[in-house]
Amino acid sequence: MAGAATEGKLSPALPLATLIGRELRGDGSERPIVRYGHSGFAKRGEDYFLVKPDCLRVPGDPSSAFSVFAVFDGHNGVSAAVFSKEKLLEHVMSAVPQGISREDWLQALPRALVAGFVKTDIDFQRKGETSGTTATLVVVDGFTVTVASVGDSRCILDTQGGEVSLLTVDHRLEENAEERERVTASGGEVSRLNLCGGQEVGPLRCWPGGLCLSRSIGDTDVGEFIVPIPHVKKVKLPNTGGRLIIASDGIWDALSSETAAQACRGLPAELAAKLVVKQALKTSGLKDDTTCVVVDIIPSDHCSTPPALSPKKNQNKLKSLIFGRRSHSSVGKLSKSVSLGAVEEIFEEGSAMLEERLGRNFPSKANLPPFRCAVCQVDQEPFEGLMMDNVGGCCSAPSTPWGGPYLCSDCRKKKDAMEGKRSSRSTTCR
Repeated sequence: MAGAATEGKLSPALPLATLIGRELRGDGSERPIVRYGHSGFAKRGEDYFLVKPDCLRVPGDPSSAFSVFAVFDGHNGVSAAVFSKEKLLEHVMSAVPQGISREDWLQALPRALVAGFVKTDIDFQRKGETSGTTATLVVVDGFTVTVASVGDSRCILDTQGGEVSLLTVDHRLEENAEERERVTASGGEVSRLNLCGGQEVGPLRCWPGGLCLSRSIGDTDVGEFIVPIPHVKKVKLPNTGGRLIIASDGIWDALSSETAAQACRGLPAELAAKLVVKQALKTSGLKDDTTCVVVDIIPSDHCSTPPALSPKKNQNKLKSLIFGRRSHSSVGKLSKSVSLGAVEEIFEEGSAMLEERLGRNFPSKANLPPFRCAVCQVDQEPFEGLMMDNVGGCCSAPSTPWGGPYLCSDCRKKKDAMEGKRSSRSTTCR
């Protein structure tokens, strides 16, 4: 299936001075065309994807449009993947304050993504089912791309000049030393499967449960140290646009990021997705579910062929010019000094500590009720064992002080459990 989030006749080429002026003013009137396609083959039938190209920040206002794409790779059944597909976006959007500007909306989005992932996990655990899922959710608003992910599904960005950038972090215990340290510090055990006679086989796993991932949604039968807190990265594409490839590990176990990008250059999004899947199957066979979503972000005054699909030329000369990086912790207004043609890194955060993720960058114009939980968005009265530690913070009476925004008792218990302070099984069935 293929589609376009914005359709219409191509505009004539604009003078360079006009383009530069619009860039410097932050003029959003020239929104890019977003075209997409997807493909996949099922072995277990546990992969799901989400395509919502026509979302609106402001109901009835086409200028507030944004697009959402996601891949969910389930394991131990499909329940968590199906639930996440149905609920994750809703929970993320409910955590974004209403009535704020586009700039404030984009700034609030990373925090809302964290809250939405955690709420989805809590709600699914209450169902008492044991399946789990990876989740890679991509929000495209103009040339700004925000990606949140848990697990080992992946999103890559291919821009003009052939530079390929990874927008996600794999949460595989085998490959991520920081996550191994976090899991063991929180009370989990990391080791390989031990056969009779003491022989260790297979990848590193977390015990109890035997999961190879350190972050996921669901997995009610493993420890709380398997957290749903996503890695989030936000970038602004150059005025030449780019291509996103979002796929499950059935693709990435067979193809490197560079190979996947190179394999489909020169093709429209739908054919590109099919070719990536075909190349993965050719390389390793159908060992796992394979799902691929390709998203092309195309300037409205360019030809219909995405510029990122052009053959790779002079990569060594262009490599140093493609990315104008900023600090991972930087947020706020987009830098106006980054040259056209560069990808600007606006924000990146991967901490698994909820206080660090929810306690930063709270929109000053949000005007939220003082006792609305920052995760589940439920308004509560400050009683029944809850107390304020400081302005904007609270905790349960027996717990240590909490410096982040207000959390209800259940979400506070979830936070403590994820940090290894106590179990939340009584409220979340894990």
